[in-house]
Amino acid sequence: MTQPFQLPDFYVPHPARLNPHYEVARVHTKQWARDFGMLEGSGVWDEGDLDSHDYALLCAHTHPDCGSDALSLVTDWYVWVFFFDDHFLEMFKRTRDRAGAREYLDRLAAFMPMDLAQGFPEPANPVEAGLADLWARTVPAMSADWRERFSESTKNLLDESMWELANIDIGRVANPLEYIEMRRKVGGAPWSAGLIEYVAAEVPARVAHARALGVLRDAFADAVHIRNDLFSYEREVNDEGELSNAVLVLETFLGCTTQEAAEASNDLLTSRLQQFEQTVFTELPQLFADHAMNPAEIAAVLAYVKGLQDWQSGGHAWHMVSSRYMNQGARSTAPVTLPFFPSGLGTSAFDLRSVFTKRSMELRRRSFTHVPFERTGPSLVPEIHMPHELALSPHLAHAREASVAWCRSMGLLEPQPGDPGSVIWDEQKLRGYDFALCSAGIDPDASPEALLLNACWLSWGTYADDYYPQVFGHARDLAAAKTATARLIAMASVDHAGQPAPATALERGLRDLWVRTTTGMSSVQRAEFRATLVEMLESWVWEVDNRIQNRIPDPVDYAEMRRLTFGSRLTMYLCRLGHQDRGVPEEIYASGTIRSLENAVSDAACLINDVFSYQKELEVEGELHNYILVTRNFFDIGYPEALHICHALMTRRTEEFQHIVASQLPVLYEDWKLGTQARAALDAYVGELQDWHAGILNWHRRTRRYRPEDLHRLPDALSTRIRDSGFGMSAARLSLPA
Repeated sequence: MTQPFQLPDFYVPHPARLNPHYEVARVHTKQWARDFGMLEGSGVWDEGDLDSHDYALLCAHTHPDCGSDALSLVTDWYVWVFFFDDHFLEMFKRTRDRAGAREYLDRLAAFMPMDLAQGFPEPANPVEAGLADLWARTVPAMSADWRERFSESTKNLLDESMWELANIDIGRVANPLEYIEMRRKVGGAPWSAGLIEYVAAEVPARVAHARALGVLRDAFADAVHIRNDLFSYEREVNDEGELSNAVLVLETFLGCTTQEAAEASNDLLTSRLQQFEQTVFTELPQLFADHAMNPAEIAAVLAYVKGLQDWQSGGHAWHMVSSRYMNQGARSTAPVTLPFFPSGLGTSAFDLRSVFTKRSMELRRRSFTHVPFERTGPSLVPEIHMPHELALSPHLAHAREASVAWCRSMGLLEPQPGDPGSVIWDEQKLRGYDFALCSAGIDPDASPEALLLNACWLSWGTYADDYYPQVFGHARDLAAAKTATARLIAMASVDHAGQPAPATALERGLRDLWVRTTTGMSSVQRAEFRATLVEMLESWVWEVDNRIQNRIPDPVDYAEMRRLTFGSRLTMYLCRLGHQDRGVPEEIYASGTIRSLENAVSDAACLINDVFSYQKELEVEGELHNYILVTRNFFDIGYPEALHICHALMTRRTEEFQHIVASQLPVLYEDWKLGTQARAALDAYVGELQDWHAGILNWHRRTRRYRPEDLHRLPDALSTRIRDSGFGMSAARLSLPA
């Protein structure tokens, strides 16, 4: 039978190697699978299935340097996870038995106790029995921090199978951003990264959740999953009726052929691997310095990175030969050798043929060669799907005047001594921006005091968003950006003590807002809110770093960081604050359903902003961080085509928000057995998010921030500056106390 598409040339720069203990692991794991009832009589596999899948070969390729015992244990884990996947397919996906699936998955959590002294329930099937055995054999060697992280990724892998089942049941194909987010959970690569720590080195707990490590894990996971989707398209889509597949997602979203979708999927795989490399070479050294990591900690992180790299190449080699996948016509990953290269053990570091493929080289080149300040012409704004009704606060007029007065009192409207970058706004510009209008739309039911506070937050956040690229981006001064950010973070003290004296208008404004906003919060709420502020501040440093490198971000990294740079989580936290004392467990807000709900509407709003601000950002500011530019760069297409894709994505994310509200929230309520008060609180939070979305669109339509006639008018204090490129701030330095 003809394959549905020709497999593309994959970017696999590091050739796979084979663990010498492969045969020992193969023999061991077959006996282990038989002992736990996964072969004959299971209704899922027989011995021939296990032999042809050859999970021992997978693990021998992905963990080429570990000892025999470790390889056998890891191989057992992979036999278990693939058996679970096929067992769940036969028991629940094919039968559409959602209730049975929920009960099945809920029981598995009991087989992963943090303390082994708690023991295990009596297993009722091979999946439970195998998990109990593996957990008991694995966790004694690892720290409590690793146990929590690995348990979470295992639970995600199991629980989010319900998301796949729900989509199959209604024939729904995810949008691209939804797919990336959910595939990490159901696909299991973050779980694989946890086992890499077991085999290679455990990541130090104090940096395990840092951005650099998170990006490495996520880029690794996305590449693993997309590669798997390319090889498994025929089996999953044609045979199993699976809908969670990157090729199918892009084929559906872009309306293209299967072959074109496969090529686009492979380009995204390449981009994610190049993001991995970029993070290793640029962000890890900064992480080591920022956290003053010692040599042992650095060695552990680098061993983990090498483990992720080995897994990537080994996983590809296994897909090339496993009977589980479509692999006819895929090219070998054997390296190209050159006569002047060294030879011998450990020298086959790169597959030059893969590194220098035309598509991978072109994608990398485009990311670093954009010429800023290009002439774009006015932004084109299509009709935007907005299913939520707009409402405006009756206190808008008061918030307008009072927020302008606040900005004036904080020093945001005039040059500040010792801070040449403070020449950004004047009162006329601020009044045209009309942040009070945005506040009145996103929170129409707020009290006059709360509405004013929100308007001040929006004013301060946008001032800071203008300040960072003008002062630090144009000056190419990452160290100054980090210093300024550290001082801003210090203004947000959890106990309102030990804050330094403000040295700039930016610091003065944040300190005032922080105290006014958090005075009535509990210590837990204050810490949670502070975390949303810190991630927003640090995301602005990420933007500065990209500008220094003149690098257009990878599309997935951009989408995920855009939620932070836009301040979505910060403003959403304020939205939900009034509903937290109404019987809603904190675990609900951390659930996958609520996070997906928030991410969908956040992405829709970020896309609105990038559509309206395209001319302002690219032509006037020389910006690199815009959805349309990122899309242009990735697909190598023009502005109209990229706008069309971004507009479609905006619409799909809005529709996903509606889908979650209509289909997934009721299930969440039932699964958690929520009472009337808690359900009403969550319904009210959904209403807040709908107001937030409608208010943001209304503000973009009315503000004097993005119209062509407003873009080139500078504050009076800047009008005499000569602008060759940017605002001429290359010599600006911020005078801060030591």
